[in-house]
Amino acid sequence: MAHVVVTIAGRTYRMACEDGEEAHLDELAKLVEDKILSLREGFGDVGEQRITVMAALTLADEASVATRKLEAAQAELTALREKEAAAREAEAALAEKIAAALEDATTRVERLSHELQSGGGETPSSL
Repeated sequence: MAHVVVTIAGRTYRMACEDGEEAHLDELAKLVEDKILSLREGFGDVGEQRITVMAALTLADEASVATRKLEAAQAELTALREKEAAAREAEAALAEKIAAALEDATTRVERLSHELQSGGGETPSSL
């Protein structure tokens, strides 16, 4: 288990994290610190605890919005995949119909050709 020392709102904290996650934890602490500084600029000195809670709520709101957007994008992707599957099925069905029509036409042409070669009673114009 690794440890990282971060500073948030002027206070230093020693945090534990998984090995290799030190840089990520440091980035998260900087994100929180930046949010606190941004809120201080907008609201002035409203107290450390209150500004920290405001930063936490603001970051939670941003995460919530991002989660909703991700869920909407995943739902859209699922719908598009379903449409793609339906289109592929329709394409396969159409290909089968075309193949059947071509096979039928080939059979008819072969039959007509055979009838013409064998001197069958029908003429092409009577077909």
